[in-house]
Amino acid sequence: MTTTLWLVAAAVVLATAVWSTVRPVPAVARAVPAVVVLLALLAVRIATGTIAPGPTERTAHPHGLVASAPDAVVGTVLAAAVCLVGIVAGSAVTGAVLGVAMRGDLRRGDVRRGTHGGILVSTRDEPLGSSTAPEPSEVLRGGAVIGFLERFAIVGAALVGHLEIVAAVIAVKGLGRFSELDSPAARERFIVGTLTSTCWAGLAAAVVLL
Repeated sequence: MTTTLWLVAAAVVLATAVWSTVRPVPAVARAVPAVVVLLALLAVRIATGTIAPGPTERTAHPHGLVASAPDAVVGTVLAAAVCLVGIVAGSAVTGAVLGVAMRGDLRRGDVRRGTHGGILVSTRDEPLGSSTAPEPSEVLRGGAVIGFLERFAIVGAALVGHLEIVAAVIAVKGLGRFSELDSPAARERFIVGTLTSTCWAGLAAAVVLL
């Protein structure tokens, strides 16, 4: 691919990252472009053997082949854009998956969305809204901010080659949320959200490393 096409690709990746943050748009609509972009980059990698300016676009130097300045800049911008999608768009992707996974619970009224990004759950077996149900409490608050930090740490750990950091991040998150995981709804949301966020960050890191 020419440098111009790589610049266009970087611009598209950045646009998907920005689009994923537009809150009035449903999570699914914000997540789909990011998923398509990352999968398209992987398809390009399989088809051409590279997803960034490579050796065929390098120039001769007395000490060997070195990347030209424009190619180096474009490659860096594209890699940074993919990392941004992995960190920022992960919220939309996770929200879309959680919406599908918990659609039945939301429809039945077993779970309600809280005002601070968490969910309202009953402390007993009675469904929310029943006359005998206790006052619901909001759990798993602040998930968006925690998700950003989680994906940032995972992408960074993968890029520097220290995947043990990923285990530490997940362990810290689990310990911090332990007291909120009494109800099945909270446990399900925590597991689905964590796995989705982690896998998405890992996919973005894999695209950059390739």
